[in-house]
Amino acid sequence: MKAYIFPGQGAQFPGMGKDLYEQSEKARELFEKANEILGFHITNVMFDGTAEDLVQTNVTQPAIFLHSVILAAVLGDDFKPEMVAGHSLGEFSALVAAGALSFEDGLRLVAARANAMQKACELQPSTMAAILGLDDFTVEDICQQVTEVVVTANYNCPGQLVISGSIAGIDEACEKALAAGAKRALKLKVGGAFHSPLMEAARVELEAAIVATEINRPVCTIYQNIDAKPYTDPALIKQNLIAQLTGPVRWTQTVKHMLEDGATSFTEVGPGKVLQGLVKKVDMAVPTSSAVLQ
Repeated sequence: MKAYIFPGQGAQFPGMGKDLYEQSEKARELFEKANEILGFHITNVMFDGTAEDLVQTNVTQPAIFLHSVILAAVLGDDFKPEMVAGHSLGEFSALVAAGALSFEDGLRLVAARANAMQKACELQPSTMAAILGLDDFTVEDICQQVTEVVVTANYNCPGQLVISGSIAGIDEACEKALAAGAKRALKLKVGGAFHSPLMEAARVELEAAIVATEINRPVCTIYQNIDAKPYTDPALIKQNLIAQLTGPVRWTQTVKHMLEDGATSFTEVGPGKVLQGLVKKVDMAVPTSSAVLQ
C-alpha cells in the first residue's frame, strides 16, 4: 500500500514552491487564492524571502501547508493515497490532500492555528529541546521528575524525542537527560512549547474554528498524531485535531502502525526530506521518496 506523509514546521526553505508556481497553471491559481485568503502575498515571502522571514510562525505554517497541498493537487492522477499521515502541522495538509478538508478551509484553519500558537507563545516564554540517544521511557521519566512543566512532545523516531515546556523546566530536563546518558540535549530555535499544556490557550481558540469547519470522510485512512491510529470518521478526526495542540506527535508509533497495516512505501509530499529520514530510522528497508511534479 502507498503511504503519503506530510511534513510539519521546520521543513521550510527560501524559494519553496516557486517551481510549482512556474510550472503549473493550477498551482498558480491556488497560490493566488491563498494570497487572497491570507490577506497578504505569502508567495512573495516563500519565493523571495529570507530564511529569517520564513521562521515567523504565521508564515511558516501556511507556507509548508501550501507547498504540500498544492503539490498533491498538481500531481493529479499520480497522487493515489491508500493511507496518509502528517507530522503536527502536516496533519492538516494530509486531510486536505485526502479530501477531508477543502483547500480554503484547510488554509483558514492553518492560519488560525499559527496565530493562536503565536499568541500562546507570547503569554508565557517557553521552548523545546531534542533529546538524542535515550529510550522513550527514560525521557518520559525525566519529564516527570521535573517540577516545572515539561512533557514529551514529538516521538520522532527511536532514540530521538523532543520535549516541550517552560524554559527553566527544559534546562533542568536537558541536564538530567545528559546525566542519564543522552548523546545530545539540544534546545531548539522555536517560538514556544508546542504540543504541551502551555498551548492550552491556543487549543481553546482553535477548537471553535475546527468545530465550525466541515470535515468530510477522507478517501483513505489518516493516521493521527494524538494516538497514531487510523481514522476516517469526521467527528473523531475533529476531536483528534483539537487534542493535537496540547498532545504529543507520536510519529514513531504512526510509522510502525502504518507498516503493520500494510504500508509498502512512503512518499513525502512537501518541502524537505525530514520525514523520509525518520521513517528509515524505524525501518531501514522500506522504500521512501519525495513527490515530484513531472
